[in-house]
Amino acid sequence: MKKQSNPIFSFGLLLFLLLFVHSTRIIAQEVEDEREFDYIEGSEKGPKHWGELKEEWAACNNGDLQSPIDLCNQRVKVIPKLGDLKRNYKFCNATVKNRGHDISLQWVGDAGSIQINGTEYKLQQGHWHSPSEHSINGRRYDLELHMVHVSPDNNIAVVGLLYKTGQPDEFLSKMMSNITSMADKMEERKMGVINPGDIKMGGRKYYKYMGSLTVPPCTEGVTWIINKKIRTVSREQVKQLRSAVHDYAEKNARPVQPLNLREVQLYGPKFSTGDKRD
Repeated sequence: MKKQSNPIFSFGLLLFLLLFVHSTRIIAQEVEDEREFDYIEGSEKGPKHWGELKEEWAACNNGDLQSPIDLCNQRVKVIPKLGDLKRNYKFCNATVKNRGHDISLQWVGDAGSIQINGTEYKLQQGHWHSPSEHSINGRRYDLELHMVHVSPDNNIAVVGLLYKTGQPDEFLSKMMSNITSMADKMEERKMGVINPGDIKMGGRKYYKYMGSLTVPPCTEGVTWIINKKIRTVSREQVKQLRSAVHDYAEKNARPVQPLNLREVQLYGPKFSTGDKRD
């Protein structure tokens, strides 16, 4: 004899399936909308609207000391005695993380520091932007690395390195397999011990100015140090960094911001007219 189905059980199962499908759609929508800002031109969450998205992000639209900027020769003040940038980095455990809007290398523990005007700023993390956010005489480069440092009183100093297409960057090469394995995933990988000193700075000349974070909340009062030496990165490395982040951040460079009468200093040891050295 054929077993009769229980109408109460059938109704309960149907209700469960409907609720499951509905909840799955909600979760999918939440994941899809999880980003709080993007880099897409014309988007409601794009750079022109960052300051409108949250009250605490107002500086993105209203600030007078915003970054990035164009480092134009006509606005630069050469200061031969500005001083060498003192780096004292250490081997330290690190984790590479896909934050959706960028790839970040975060040191866990004491990775050393830089010293600016007698103040020590400890290294926290580094992340990449493509194309470069800062430009020099109107030219944007293929990639920019930001090394973020914080002082004991929570002031921020960022060292920026610019890259053009050429030979692969050795430091990036060590991490590429982990970066590509996280493509479009909000994941992280333990990298073991990494020496920040392996990141090649290049020349001794650098630009210095006061600016802001280049992502919301666009906090001002950030000391920027941009190395004048342009290093190289392969086309494939740039492509892999772009492919790893989410689509809305494939080109994750904020537009250049107004200088607003700020002074940009250029430290040039033994600088003289016609000096071509970096």
